[in-house]
Amino acid sequence: MASEIDSARLRLLYELGCAFTARIELSDLVPFVIEKCRDALAAEGVAVLLLDRTRNEFYFPYVADTDSEVARRLAGHRFSATLGFAGLAITTGKSLKIDDVQNDPRHYLGTDKTTGLATRNLIATPLNSLQGPIGVIEVVNRRGGLTFSDEDLHFLEALSGSIAIALDNARLYAEARQAEARLRTQVGVLRRDLATQLRLDEMVGTGPAMAEVFQLMETAAASSITVLIEGETGTGKELVARGIHRAGSRADGPFLAMNCAAMPETLLESELFGHRRGAFTGAIRDQPGLFRSAAGGTVFLDEVGEMSASMQAKLLRVIEQGEVVPLGESIPTKVDVRLLSATNRQLRSDVQQGKFRSDLFYRIAVFPIKLPPLRERREDIPILVQRFVKRAAERQHKLISGFVEAALAVLAAYSWPGNVRELQNEVERAVALARDESLLSLRHISSSIRDSATITVHEPSVSVIDANLPSVMGDSISSKPVSVSVPVADSNGGATFREARAVFEARFITDTLAHCDGNISRAARLMGLSRVQLQRKIKEYGLR
Repeated sequence: MASEIDSARLRLLYELGCAFTARIELSDLVPFVIEKCRDALAAEGVAVLLLDRTRNEFYFPYVADTDSEVARRLAGHRFSATLGFAGLAITTGKSLKIDDVQNDPRHYLGTDKTTGLATRNLIATPLNSLQGPIGVIEVVNRRGGLTFSDEDLHFLEALSGSIAIALDNARLYAEARQAEARLRTQVGVLRRDLATQLRLDEMVGTGPAMAEVFQLMETAAASSITVLIEGETGTGKELVARGIHRAGSRADGPFLAMNCAAMPETLLESELFGHRRGAFTGAIRDQPGLFRSAAGGTVFLDEVGEMSASMQAKLLRVIEQGEVVPLGESIPTKVDVRLLSATNRQLRSDVQQGKFRSDLFYRIAVFPIKLPPLRERREDIPILVQRFVKRAAERQHKLISGFVEAALAVLAAYSWPGNVRELQNEVERAVALARDESLLSLRHISSSIRDSATITVHEPSVSVIDANLPSVMGDSISSKPVSVSVPVADSNGGATFREARAVFEARFITDTLAHCDGNISRAARLMGLSRVQLQRKIKEYGLR
């Protein structure tokens, strides 16, 4: 029997040695180690207690226990590093074998109270790395009513050195990964802030819709009222939030933004409210969370309508009580921030359907600001286009001054479902396609936008048909008329006469040239123009 135990433990030593080289993640390494120790030592539970030097406390990052509820309770448990057998082991640097824990005055009862279990016996040994003690490993309650032997303790001691080094390496690796992630996040934030600074002038508006938005922004900035910014994707909701922050009394404080739809619930909770070290797998240090990091400033929650029901309840507590409870904590922490939210959903409808809490909705929507889609403020398109062209041309080192009239008319007539963001992307694409041209033309615009240029929101298009104009296919003349659609002027941002004429002429020339297989002389003759006049028009509209 003894030889079988020795063989099993030798196999375990070999497996652990392999694991120490193959597993470098704490979340992967520690559960493997303590599960193997529990089985090899026939114990009810094994725990690694890591030392938090800054607070001189033990915490349980991982626990192996036959009862999963016990492991869950210990996950957030902390106690002073001077208490109990663990405190004795790390203070003296010596291992312990206690056969009757309950009658030993050195026993710390807090852990038993947390788990609801009674520790009968245990063995424990300190975990020492090259930098000093990092914690203690405890093996509790030998199965079958037995106590641990001296051989059990010696086996645990033999393991402890390798375990400590592996844990320390894994911890350092995790810290390096977290530092890298933080740096990447900071770089991303700095890049986004820089891009936002450069894009602030995109908030242009000459019509009544944007004038109302600017007025509401001024009102919101002058108070601490909770604002809900509503609008389709790409309308500039974060720009509005940053504008309110910079014009308000908290402008000197941080502006921290979070997209609530971009991460799972548990990670979102940690990012917003923070967590304590050891609160969950991989939580190797305290994190303050967005609300505490933004003290004295503004928190902007984008896509707030995508929050789960439980996250909505926790956000409501922040708003109503001005406090957060970090993961792994039971005591709330007061926060001092202004909350701005944004959504592209119809939250009022979601409330009626039970998809969004009504009490939270009325808390965040105290002062709503509705951003109009670009199709409802077409008068701003030429200004936006010109600014996007200038910026893209500078970035791509090209000498481009803008679009020809016909191309600009097409851009103004398009519905832009992706709003300002889609317009910016289209302009950047057009600039990228340009070679030596100083003006961008129709051929630089995406075909899907060119084909949709005559679509209007409030009025149907009309067709201009010249029934007397023959079309030419090859060398033969057919009686099929040429049909060209143009946008209709209306009071809601439709085309002007000049724009409509430009679109008509460009499309008319394009269609006629297509019917003539690109023969300029033949097309000019059919249109009643000279070849020189047609060539001038082709150049004017950038059709070749």
